[in-house]
Amino acid sequence: MSLLSTVQGPADLRRLSPADLGLLADEIREFLVDAVTRTGGHLGPNLGVVELSIALHRVFDSPYDRILWDTGHQAYVHKLLTGRQDFSRLRMQGGLSGYPSRAESEHDVIENSHASTALGYADGLAKAHQLLGTPGRHTVAVIGDGALTGGMAWEALNNIAESDRPLVIVVNDNERSYARTIGGLAHHLATLRTTQGYERFLALGKGALQRTPLVGQPIFDALHGAKKGFKDAFTPQGMFEDLGLKYLGPIDGHDVGAVEQALRQARGFGGPVIVHCLTVKGRGYRPAEQDEADRFHAVGAMDPYTCLPISPSAGVSWTSVFGSELLALGAERPDLVAITAAMLQPVGLAKFAAEYPERTFDVGIAEQHAVASAAGLATGGLHPVVAVYATFLNRAFDQVLMDVALHKLGVTFVLDRAGVTGNDGASHNGMWDMSILQVVPGLRLAAPRDADQLRAQLREAVDVPDGPTVVRFPKGDLGPAVPALERIGGMDVLQRTGPAPEILLVAVGAMASACLDASALLLAEGFTCTVVDPRWVKPVDPALPELAAAHRLVVTVEDNGRAGGVGSAIAQAMRDAGVDVPLRDLGIPQEFLAHAGRGELMEEIGLTGTGVAAQTAVFAKHLLPNRGANQHHAG
Repeated sequence: MSLLSTVQGPADLRRLSPADLGLLADEIREFLVDAVTRTGGHLGPNLGVVELSIALHRVFDSPYDRILWDTGHQAYVHKLLTGRQDFSRLRMQGGLSGYPSRAESEHDVIENSHASTALGYADGLAKAHQLLGTPGRHTVAVIGDGALTGGMAWEALNNIAESDRPLVIVVNDNERSYARTIGGLAHHLATLRTTQGYERFLALGKGALQRTPLVGQPIFDALHGAKKGFKDAFTPQGMFEDLGLKYLGPIDGHDVGAVEQALRQARGFGGPVIVHCLTVKGRGYRPAEQDEADRFHAVGAMDPYTCLPISPSAGVSWTSVFGSELLALGAERPDLVAITAAMLQPVGLAKFAAEYPERTFDVGIAEQHAVASAAGLATGGLHPVVAVYATFLNRAFDQVLMDVALHKLGVTFVLDRAGVTGNDGASHNGMWDMSILQVVPGLRLAAPRDADQLRAQLREAVDVPDGPTVVRFPKGDLGPAVPALERIGGMDVLQRTGPAPEILLVAVGAMASACLDASALLLAEGFTCTVVDPRWVKPVDPALPELAAAHRLVVTVEDNGRAGGVGSAIAQAMRDAGVDVPLRDLGIPQEFLAHAGRGELMEEIGLTGTGVAAQTAVFAKHLLPNRGANQHHAG
């Protein structure tokens, strides 16, 4: 029997000997490599936190003590140590989430998977424990050095530092930014700074000296200055202590004993403490350790020995088409600059960055700053292209509205992973952008249907000098090109199944293929359709209400939440134009979708060709009397 199989909860960990802990760490790494290469998932980050996770659960009493994982993609080991060892369907429908999940375990607290939020949660939880009379209940927040680039983390630290509540902040530093501090003096100073006795001594000394006439205050100030000088000479994190936070470290994050010792000291202090752990992303798996790009941050299903994908993609991704076209535009337009928030590779900016490093800005996990900085770049005469995942633009809405749109600045936002993303769960689905952005005056929003349109609409977007533009596209590979029959206004007509079609299917972006499939299925039931791609969905093309007036039913289909989305905007435009044709909007239900494959979710919510046809047929049979099977109007 393996050691890992005997660990069904944190209490089992505390019965293990130091020698057992090393064996357990090895078993966990073997398990992770075997399991995650079968399903895909976040491999490198979890290989780096094995010993740290073991130490956390040996020192703190979860779930009474609350352990919070910022972002949460590094919580696989935490799952294993809290009784969840079936990874056979990791990130798949019915299997474990790739992030903490309250539905899975009482040990999981935060499941939003957006970075830099854990310290805010920790501040609130510590306050709640104090107000509810459980001051001995500890709160522990694990945050990566990358997430500390986010402004929310520093806002929280500013508030945490003002308190005396028991709160431990573990900085998981896997970028090797600091050399390991060794030697007895450094360890002694760290111990002194995090013991209650030392703090009582400082408090008593301060009181005594400040009561001494004339010389007391100057002596205290001098001693306090000397203390800071000694501190800064031996630790790299005087900045944290300047905020009022005690600091322990750097600690070897792969030495369970050292991490345990630091965590016990931090727990005993009774106030906010930073525990700085140095870890190696991808630890123990040589291919990950040698991967210079991202240490196997996230992998698909692959052979663990060759690292080749189990099912190689035969297609071209939306992301790669965008990246190549932006590179071409960069050669034509010296005023184009690229900005991203710690996602240079995932959003397709790597080629542009390699060719134009001085025109590429990775601002860290700081979407608000990315957009405000883009506003400054545009004010200075450049045209910024801000590339982020669709769900992360939510974090910078105020800057889009008040810093870019208000000032009528030419900034282009490229939203990758728009619509349903699937396996990464609710907070990664890009289902909010076309609703949120509808309220922004002067903003133009494009939803390309294929590679050709992505290239064309990106070029159209960066040609707009006087307001924000958005180009959004989904996760995954592109399908075949979808040609247009004709252009009406700025819209492309993709299909007509009769001389006077009854139903207008408005296909938003990548939903074009599903709408064409639906049109064929509806024709078999006797309903004729026009399928139109509006291309630019905000503002609504003035030609669209006029086209709608020539039909008896309008159905909009979008991979966005139904509330306030494109369907709502088209309905309003039709009302404003006095077009009284029934409209039904199909889209993503306004709820948090459970993790599953993108295709599974699209089928479940009815956004496949079959689903769109079935729902449209129901509407048509209700709204178009005496219509039905074998009444074709094909021409």
